[in-house]
Amino acid sequence: MTEENIIVSVEAKFPQLKGLMRLPRPRRIFVDVQPEDFRNIINFCREELGFISLSTITGLDELDRFSFIYHLSREDGILINIKIQAEKTLPQIHTITDIFVAAEMYERELEDLLGVKVIGLKEGRRYPLPDSWPKDDHPLRKDWKMKVE
Repeated sequence: MTEENIIVSVEAKFPQLKGLMRLPRPRRIFVDVQPEDFRNIINFCREELGFISLSTITGLDELDRFSFIYHLSREDGILINIKIQAEKTLPQIHTITDIFVAAEMYERELEDLLGVKVIGLKEGRRYPLPDSWPKDDHPLRKDWKMKVE
């Protein structure tokens, strides 16, 4: 399946994405999606298009909002990068651990480092910050200030 075939398949299943998918270079597909469509698109990419691996999740503080890019890959080296956003006043997203088990550590990073609530993520140890780190200190936020004692 080529990148163009993948784009056609995604746009056929999710017409709201028609014309929004980008192919800036070979084997790299990018798309911004609405949070309400996100899990369905991730699941479709895995189950129908062969994106069997979650490579990583990138979390970005863009001052007035957060963005999250989910990087999925296929065995043939094609990557699809699916971006969602959350308001900074209510920073929450839904877990995808039921679709990709490997998402757990990346989602814990988002909670620890950016202070994002990942709805549906099971309780567990903090990662990567130590348990002694202050709960409301999120060092990847642009407005974070290191407390000096």
